[in-house]
Amino acid sequence: MGALGQLLRFFGLAAGAALLLAGCDSGTRPPAFKSVDVTGAEMRPAFRLVDHTGTPRTLEDFRGRAVVVFFGFTHCPDVCPTALAQIALALKQLPEDQARRVQGLFITVDPERDTPEVLARYVPAFHPDFLGLTGDPAAIAEAARSFKVFYQKVPGQAPDSYTMDHTAGIFVFDPQGRLRLYVSHGQGPEVLAHDLRLLLSQTG
Repeated sequence: MGALGQLLRFFGLAAGAALLLAGCDSGTRPPAFKSVDVTGAEMRPAFRLVDHTGTPRTLEDFRGRAVVVFFGFTHCPDVCPTALAQIALALKQLPEDQARRVQGLFITVDPERDTPEVLARYVPAFHPDFLGLTGDPAAIAEAARSFKVFYQKVPGQAPDSYTMDHTAGIFVFDPQGRLRLYVSHGQGPEVLAHDLRLLLSQTG
């Protein structure tokens, strides 16, 4: 089983466990999220990176806001721009007061090319409040490992024409900093908007 399959299997088991636990109390129902509810998953996502303004960042910096995280790279031809556009479109579907409580983060898996300067041109083009995060290869690897994200370099015809294979899902944290949702690639902005709206309404 590949790394992506293991990730989806892990999240599937976490979601199933959450449903079983919720079913123990016949008077309550689990939240009607449309993406995968991974609340309580046994993982500790974290990062110590630098944003595209040169500011050191950790997940704790965004406490009080819902955080939407995507791992990718700026030379990505389709998956990464599609994901960032999906997040931006989802925010447009939220009431203004809720949209202001969401932080979008793009973590590069290609620190060799994705410097803060490159990210500063790329990431805010999708939404002015989005932040691109990079760091040295060890910091990127540590962040990806904590999120159970897979990535690897795929050589091209020239040394600088390589591409990157990587996990393409979106991770959503609640304002308390807890990982709550995993949105598979291609589910669309409507799913993300629905789940962000529900998540933010639950957390006040």
